[in-house]
Amino acid sequence: MHIQVVLFDGFDPLDAIAPYEVLYAGGTASNGAVTVELVTAEGPREVVSGTGGLVLRADGALDLERADMLVVPGASGRVGEPGEVPEEDAGAGQWKQDEFVPVLLGRTLATGLPALLKQAMDDPGITVATVCGGSLVLALAGLLEGRHATTHHLGLDMLDATGAHAVRARIVDDGDLVTGAGVTSGLDLGLYLLEREVGPRVAHAVEELFAHERRGTVWRAQGPTPSAL
Repeated sequence: MHIQVVLFDGFDPLDAIAPYEVLYAGGTASNGAVTVELVTAEGPREVVSGTGGLVLRADGALDLERADMLVVPGASGRVGEPGEVPEEDAGAGQWKQDEFVPVLLGRTLATGLPALLKQAMDDPGITVATVCGGSLVLALAGLLEGRHATTHHLGLDMLDATGAHAVRARIVDDGDLVTGAGVTSGLDLGLYLLEREVGPRVAHAVEELFAHERRGTVWRAQGPTPSAL
């Protein structure tokens, strides 16, 4: 299974690196059954994150012929106070540090990423996974209508507003769409993907290596609807 972690300008570093490192370790534990790389929609380049100008290099291009799974991170920047209005958008390629997260996420719509994500979502052979605001990238592109998903708790209303069914859970498994909540859920997402795609023994070995126990029940649309508690 080949997994591509998709970077874009203003991405959140932990959203990308946490699942990348978990999945990379899973590849070692599974004798190469999992491979993972950092990519962008534009191809190999240095990508500036939204956290202090930290730069990661993507060594490949998002390639739906090669990828079995995509992992889309969210953005990092200013959250803002309730009612605070973001500054005017400077336009694609002209963003600056400490911009509002919704602005950074929305700017991906002016790139080639949404079209590639739509192709991936339409392909039953590709699973799309997200961390934190990564699900909002899909939602803003109109790709999550009617789907169950989660995101950072501050973005759940925005997710609902796009026609998605927002679920307040750490990980939501909606078949070929698997979404994680807040930033550190990237660790849990990576471990769950290893368990789901490779098996619990490999996932457990990586869990032990990282000294991190996956938190919470993975939400799926299965079983009876619970009564109010």
